[in-house]
Amino acid sequence: MFCNDDQPMFNIGVIAELLKVHPETLRIWEKHGLVEPSRRNKQRLYSNNDVKRLQFIHYLINDKGLNIAGVLQIISMYPCWTTKHCPGANSSREGNVNVNKPCWKEQGTFCFILEDITDHCSVCPHYKNDCQLNS
Repeated sequence: MFCNDDQPMFNIGVIAELLKVHPETLRIWEKHGLVEPSRRNKQRLYSNNDVKRLQFIHYLINDKGLNIAGVLQIISMYPCWTTKHCPGANSSREGNVNVNKPCWKEQGTFCFILEDITDHCSVCPHYKNDCQLNS
């Protein structure tokens, strides 16, 4: 069975219970642009990738002590934050990854270091396709 991680499936109550936060917390995070759930009949519906984003936000706030402004600054460094079908990142500690920048999508993996690489199209599967289209 095919599973689409971007398919909206879960309502706000389910996600609030999963994250052990009040539903209003999720609304505040949405209001600040940290996540953008789909809507169906005015009801918020979250996908599996939305859940991963929310878990990462929760981690940054509760484990790292960031406030919403800090979280916004961190996620601004993730070009794949709003990308559908993001492939995730590299689990290796070697190569073109930044061990100080954990991947939001896959726990235990790290994002590519795009800012430090001149030819980022050749190392990042997400950007490789975009660059080929724009060439």
